[in-house]
Amino acid sequence: MSNQRYAIVGAGPMGLMAAVRLLDAGHQVDIYERDDRIGGMSAAFDFDGLPIERYYHFICKTDDPLFALLERYGLGHTLKWTDTKMGYFYNGRLFKWGTPFALLGFPHLGPVSKFRYALHVMYTKGIKDWTALDKEEAGAWIRRWIGERAYNVMWKDAFHLKFFEYKDNLSASWIGTRIKRIALSRRNLMNESLGYLEGGSMTLLDRMEKDIVDRGGRIFLSQGIDEVVSENGRVTGIRTGDNFTAYDGVVSTAPIQYVPAMVPGLPEDFRAQIRAVENIPVACVILKLKHAVSENFWMNISDPGIAIPGVIEYSNLNPGEHPGQKILYAPFYMPKTHPKWKASNAELVEEVLGYLPRLNPQFKRDWVLATHCHRYEFAQTICPPGFQDMLPAMRTPVAGFFMADTAYYYPEDRSISESLQAADRLAQEVLEA
Repeated sequence: MSNQRYAIVGAGPMGLMAAVRLLDAGHQVDIYERDDRIGGMSAAFDFDGLPIERYYHFICKTDDPLFALLERYGLGHTLKWTDTKMGYFYNGRLFKWGTPFALLGFPHLGPVSKFRYALHVMYTKGIKDWTALDKEEAGAWIRRWIGERAYNVMWKDAFHLKFFEYKDNLSASWIGTRIKRIALSRRNLMNESLGYLEGGSMTLLDRMEKDIVDRGGRIFLSQGIDEVVSENGRVTGIRTGDNFTAYDGVVSTAPIQYVPAMVPGLPEDFRAQIRAVENIPVACVILKLKHAVSENFWMNISDPGIAIPGVIEYSNLNPGEHPGQKILYAPFYMPKTHPKWKASNAELVEEVLGYLPRLNPQFKRDWVLATHCHRYEFAQTICPPGFQDMLPAMRTPVAGFFMADTAYYYPEDRSISESLQAADRLAQEVLEA
């Protein structure tokens, strides 16, 4: 089929990439975005005069789909690499982490536990087929490798503070790919190497937007789709407010939890499949500081007095972009049922500021230049054992309606590169239908 008209829901990296692929195939695309800007979770905002992403992003050595797109647009020169450091704040003390010497010097694990921990990382970074681990529970898998004591020291609090009641029902393959991605993003045994784009993710997203518009695509901001209209099991168009626009197909890259209400023509069994996929929201505090809290890009935290799993000091990844200003992200992952989700943004900011003197006793309140907090309801998909079989098909029972969101990165974790790869798969489903 040539010259079909498609509506795309969502102008994040996945929606933009799907539009690029459909334009490549000779089709027409219109993108509808409920937000007032492109980018989704990668979008930037004006943080007290500083353009910064709402949520932190970094690039790993294995992000091949991203590298290919940068080359397509002549943006390879904007990709920069930094030898980053990692820290582990455990029971009131900050330890170096992420190198063999750091592991050997960590006093809270014995020699056998350290050997088993290192062996687990070495094994995991070599896994190519995650099928078997899809069926395994992550905590049990990790305990089997490193032991109960090491699990309690290294993983227990991280699982609890990110997943709460879901912490004992997570797929081992989802956890394993996270370990592998970071383990393979190294310059050598002693140096972790992570990347960023000069100008942030918007450097690439703005270029994608220009490409789409230059080729006749249209992007409608602050305009969500209220209904995907179908007749006799086939898409006929969309409704926005009182207006109907005809389309040959609709491709949704919004969180799939919006789909049952948006597409009333879907059969109930498929809607139930969608509803079975659960998510954890995030409230992400962002601080602009005069000084860095530590030398680390990320600091994992396991401390009874601190109720966040870690902090990310983005300025230690990209030290030259914000001279005199240090950017720190502190994410609160929690179910919407958690009492803290009802706390105000100001209360969450204050909580984080209260933790910083523990992480760095030199911290003073006059370090704080600006504060902000962003919330996103569908930040982290819950991936239980067997999640691969739980995912609804991208090609839905309503002919001409296709969908994907961050859940379809599985077993990989969220990244812009995975978003681009999922968009390629989604566009292929559209083109093959």
